[in-house]
Amino acid sequence: MHKSNRLFETIQIFRAAKGPVRAEDLAARLEVSVRTVYRDIAALQAMRTPIEGEPGIGYVMRRGYDLPPLNFDEEEVEALRVGLCMISRSGDRALRRAAERISAKIDALHTPATWLKVSPWGAPEDDPDLGCVSKAMLRAAVRDERVLRIEYQDAEGLRTTRDIRPIGIVYHINAVLLAAWCELRGGLRHFRTDRIYACEATGARFTGQGEVFRKVWSEQNRWELAEDSPETNEA
Repeated sequence: MHKSNRLFETIQIFRAAKGPVRAEDLAARLEVSVRTVYRDIAALQAMRTPIEGEPGIGYVMRRGYDLPPLNFDEEEVEALRVGLCMISRSGDRALRRAAERISAKIDALHTPATWLKVSPWGAPEDDPDLGCVSKAMLRAAVRDERVLRIEYQDAEGLRTTRDIRPIGIVYHINAVLLAAWCELRGGLRHFRTDRIYACEATGARFTGQGEVFRKVWSEQNRWELAEDSPETNEA
């Protein structure tokens, strides 16, 4: 988590707390070290955030401290709420946690809209306990232009090992597709993330090629003009 987001989240935890919060508990919530928590609290205190306490006992934030409102009108806020709720349907655990953090920030500055509901049903969740590959790992590979080696099972149940260059991710209602250049097939293919059973970085990169691949991919698929099936051009 970026430091600025972590500081904001720390303030939100203090705002919701009923009593002193220990550094160890903050570290567990934020998934950082206790030393990082101490540094963050010192940074917030230096910015005149009214946090009081000391290591070993706990910290509290004086009542009345508030944050400036977000510059969105009512419909824009509702659009954000619906969009963030729909992320839970993507099956992407890391994005869902990020959406929950953003929602908490919106709730802290606006009246909660409990009447807005989105069905949670959607793509299978990338639960590592079920053998699913993390979508966050796949997204990172797209951003960093890293070659991946995956074990993939197609619709007929055939498993193959592929070296791929991941270039994009498409979130359908009931499936998530990883778009990539497949070395085995010698072309652009789509891989359903719930059929990727193993994944590791090879150490190779395709720096600077991602945009070229995405241009060709976009021309081939024209996502904005048609409702493509999750099976479109599957590996």
